[in-house]
Amino acid sequence: MKPDGFDEAIIGYEPNSGRLIYDRDKMVMIAVEDMEMDHQDAIEHLEYNVWGAYVGELTPIYIELGSYDDIVDFLD
Repeated sequence: MKPDGFDEAIIGYEPNSGRLIYDRDKMVMIAVEDMEMDHQDAIEHLEYNVWGAYVGELTPIYIELGSYDDIVDFLD
């Protein structure tokens, strides 16, 4: 299962389940450029229509990449 138009945002897959892994930031950039949305509209569209959708056991994984410092700050 994969959302249409976001192949360039695929960054890997989870080998045990075969689920695709997408970079959320890349997906936003694609929505802004290809769907001619502003940044906030793209995020809202993706949250409601893509990231929050369960499409079965092969539902993709959507992640935000961050630096080590970003992750440490998040955990604190």
